[in-house]
Amino acid sequence: MGLEFLDGNQAVVRAAERAKCNFFAGYPITPSSSILDGMLEMLWRTGGIGLQAEDEIASIGLCLGSAMAGSKVLTATSGPGLSLYSESIGLAIIGETPLVIVIVQRQGPATGAATKGAEGDILFARWGTSGGMPVIVLSPASVAETYDLTYRAFNLTERFRVPVLVMSNKEIGLTRETVDLDAIELPPLVERRRPDGKAPTFPYAFHSPEEVPPMVDLACGGHMLRYTTSTHDKAGFLVINPAVIQEMIDHYVAKVETATDEIAFVKEDRQDGAETLVISYGIVSRSVKAAVRQARAAGAKVSSLVLQTLYPVPRRAIEKALRNVRKVVVPEMNMGQYVQEIERLTRQSVPVVRINKMDTTLLSVDQILEQGGLL
Repeated sequence: MGLEFLDGNQAVVRAAERAKCNFFAGYPITPSSSILDGMLEMLWRTGGIGLQAEDEIASIGLCLGSAMAGSKVLTATSGPGLSLYSESIGLAIIGETPLVIVIVQRQGPATGAATKGAEGDILFARWGTSGGMPVIVLSPASVAETYDLTYRAFNLTERFRVPVLVMSNKEIGLTRETVDLDAIELPPLVERRRPDGKAPTFPYAFHSPEEVPPMVDLACGGHMLRYTTSTHDKAGFLVINPAVIQEMIDHYVAKVETATDEIAFVKEDRQDGAETLVISYGIVSRSVKAAVRQARAAGAKVSSLVLQTLYPVPRRAIEKALRNVRKVVVPEMNMGQYVQEIERLTRQSVPVVRINKMDTTLLSVDQILEQGGLL
């Protein structure tokens, strides 16, 4: 189609269509509501099913039920809706259910400033369910990246049978940019793996912890699907045997964590001899790009690492970028959430400079330059 003038929420809808998403359920909430509108129109046109549910809890419940029956599903919300999604995200984890969730972040806590942006839901996205099992969390910085990462989210959720959260925000979701979606290189579409043959298959069967079992659809011929929120074994039966419970827990962790390098999307901009490294994600990375360019123009040597995958933590890429640096700068549109992951991987002798802002305005280039000591 060539150049288009789109916002991030429109890019989500276009990516979902490209990924052959055929089910959406959601509830209006600023600033994600236009995803609901767009998905209802798109699915009506393509023969899928789109629903506006009575609330967020019903929305994600409908998505889980449809995914269990074989659909490729998406839902979208903002911070308060993510809170309501929490229990059902846990159900998707224990039921190993493919599910893409787009969070268009806004200022919190609670209702907060509904029309203002922030990136304060990062830790909640990873740790906001009981049990603390891994999910995959992606972070775009532009309309083009929103399209790219939303499409990839569908591939990841089908590949690993785990919820994938795409953490957009108000600035990305509602700001239009000129973009050529056809010019974005996307990987082949990953289709859901289902049991081979007609022999009965356990719905959660695996031989090694990192193995992802094929998906048994609800009411598919020859296979029984038991789906429960409770601790269960490979056949889906409730279990109290500690050894079996630990085996399943190890599986939920291993299938994601052992594939970190496959899941990790980063953008590196290294400069030879740089002793300062700026690590960023989301909308802040755009200000960082300009700040690094200005710092270099002034004679400073600075490298940049932009994280598009937040969880699982792309440890290898971060540790590689940290080599030989003497200072790390981490700007965030929250009061310091992801910086903790950076500090865990940084040598004690290397200072980590936090730049935090949560007043509903973007971190500026000047603030990054001055507070980060880049000049």
